[in-house]
Amino acid sequence: MNPADITKQAQDIEHEHHLPIYRRYPITLEKGKGALVWDYEGNEYLDMLAGIAVNNTGHCHPNVVKAIKDQAEKLIHPSNFFYTKPQSDLAKLLSDLSGLERVFFCNSGVEALEAALKIARKYGNNHNKKGDIIAVERGFHGRSLAAIALGKPKYQKGFAPIPSGFKTIPFNDIEALENEINDETIAFACEPIQGEGGIHEVSGDYLRRARELCDKHNALLFFDEVQCGNGRTGKYFGFEHHGVKPDMIATAKGLGGGFPIGAVMANEKAAQALDYGDHGTTYGGNPLACAASLAAVRTILDEDLMTQATEKGTYLVKQVKEKTAGTDYIKDIRGKGLMIGIELYFPGKPVVMEMLEQFVISNVTMDTTIRLVPPLVITYDQIDRFVDVFVNVLEKHG
Repeated sequence: MNPADITKQAQDIEHEHHLPIYRRYPITLEKGKGALVWDYEGNEYLDMLAGIAVNNTGHCHPNVVKAIKDQAEKLIHPSNFFYTKPQSDLAKLLSDLSGLERVFFCNSGVEALEAALKIARKYGNNHNKKGDIIAVERGFHGRSLAAIALGKPKYQKGFAPIPSGFKTIPFNDIEALENEINDETIAFACEPIQGEGGIHEVSGDYLRRARELCDKHNALLFFDEVQCGNGRTGKYFGFEHHGVKPDMIATAKGLGGGFPIGAVMANEKAAQALDYGDHGTTYGGNPLACAASLAAVRTILDEDLMTQATEKGTYLVKQVKEKTAGTDYIKDIRGKGLMIGIELYFPGKPVVMEMLEQFVISNVTMDTTIRLVPPLVITYDQIDRFVDVFVNVLEKHG
């Protein structure tokens, strides 16, 4: 079958059989390496999206590929009735990196979020709390019913009744924190840097005040680091930029180097809320996923990809600012490391689609913000390639 026929067949089958829930780009991908991917017709694309902040170590990093191959030949899934060395080693590594004593493994970010919410609810019940789990507006925590209850209203549409016991308050509003967190509050949750919400960073003062209030009222402080964790912002976890230690962290995406895995890290105060059998998973923490994750995390550390994220992010922003100076295309550039949002004065989707025609993959969120979360292994020449295409497209649409 020729490449064009493979492309058409894959897309036709998807249209006929898959749930119609994705607005896919009209491309059928075959392979990837580093910050590049190729379709079946041999077209090369620069990937500035990295599987939505998943491929932090790049597509098919040799260390991750080798770990998957080696582990797949030994043991893939024994269930959590048994100990396995990859899971134990990864638990110790994540505990060391987070400073939190306990780890639970699952398969995705939303599963990590759900586990953390169950820990929080049980903690609240154990302390006879009658209040809410509070989050901030414009957040995104996944697509389960509990997750959308904590997030943007647009994801709640059509799914009523939405679970109760959740509340959102204004972003970065310390007065709102002080008015809402009280002795009945179970937990406060936020992303240190919002991803889907437009790459907005929570301020250090806000996080510090949240920590103080949670301590005062015996509530849990919970950070959703599914997107901003795992080296993307120049620190292993986003909260490290402000030195505010939470009681729980949920992460996924970049944790597995492309392989599905999620994790919750919790201190003893939070973790002791659960008893045997209160939560669990069949696939979570299987040795194949943990082996892939160990390779990915060690690569981030050993290759100093966090420093690279900082330096390359600074370079990318500088190049965009210099090449758009004197224009009125860009309203704001936000973010840390290689988690960058470029807010435009006009809708971003036409820009994304035009860049795709020029073989650059990107994404728009909140209608006008171009979200850039490329692999941390992206090269400076590849960044220059992106900037040239981006500026060229802005000149057409601005």
